[in-house]
Amino acid sequence: MKRLFLTLALILSCLSVMAADIVPISNAFKGGDATLLSGAMDKEVDMALPGSSKKCSAKDAISMLETFFGKNKPTGFTVVHHADKKDTGFFVGKLPTASGEFRVNITYRAEGDKAIIQSIRIE
Repeated sequence: MKRLFLTLALILSCLSVMAADIVPISNAFKGGDATLLSGAMDKEVDMALPGSSKKCSAKDAISMLETFFGKNKPTGFTVVHHADKKDTGFFVGKLPTASGEFRVNITYRAEGDKAIIQSIRIE
């Protein structure tokens, strides 16, 4: 009986620690397609791109990324580090482009199993 309770407790704790899915965000960066992020943006997003930094609406954030991807065509994207903490998380990635490699930092909040982007920093 004790084993049954311990097993159930272990299963329930594993289910409650499920991380938000960052794969759609990663795929959007890999393909250089900012429009794929439209459903993953928060109402306001802190954006920091080379030469520009501001807090803006989701629509403006996507527009900024489209401009960035237009000038720097991605050739891939690799997640280097990823961490979740309760309802928030972040990840760091390498973005190789035709014009050089960039470091990408993204913070998000979890909404169910979906990651909602709160900030993007590309350096």
